[in-house]
Amino acid sequence: MTLLRVVAGDVNPVLTTRRTYLRVPTMADHPAWAGLREASRSFLEPWEPRWPHDDLTRASFKRRIKRYQREIREDSSYPFFLFRSVDGLLLGGATLSHVRRGVSMSCSLGYWMGEAHAGQGYMAEAAARLLAFAFRDLRLHRVEAASMPHNERSVRLLEKAGFIREGFARGYLLIDGKWRDHVLYAVNAEDWQAGLADGDAARISPGI
Repeated sequence: MTLLRVVAGDVNPVLTTRRTYLRVPTMADHPAWAGLREASRSFLEPWEPRWPHDDLTRASFKRRIKRYQREIREDSSYPFFLFRSVDGLLLGGATLSHVRRGVSMSCSLGYWMGEAHAGQGYMAEAAARLLAFAFRDLRLHRVEAASMPHNERSVRLLEKAGFIREGFARGYLLIDGKWRDHVLYAVNAEDWQAGLADGDAARISPGI
């Protein structure tokens, strides 16, 4: 897939890894998404902004889908749901957001995983594939991410994917109703390409 197809209105890119695939959410995903989010509520809430009272409703999800489609058309954000290839089961989601062109050519990576599927390496595969998408298809130069320091799973995931710790931001994001400190990470295209050149492709870009 080329950048031209993405920004010209192809709102349904599909990215594959060894065990999973990522695609843009659709209205048909609502039952599986709402069920997984509800089942994982206590697992997810400590790491996310406060959920709106109607967050899991079909009406709210419809607004979410419309926003996703608009953001892709505008080349400002690329949201994906993550599915297991063998049976199409929804596992979680990830987004390349805040796409900045011009002299920045960067974006931010965010992700969530259903509690039942955490710790099995699925999101590590997804993060690696999203880096390939960001650098090869979107032609970006930098992907940023942030994690609360005590979110050990998130920190391990980012470091395994090749992200480099760059700093510490006090009161960086409003998470679960409180302003939380975050560790800041990033990976540049040169870092990512160097990993491939060093023969680390299995870690950095599985499924390509």
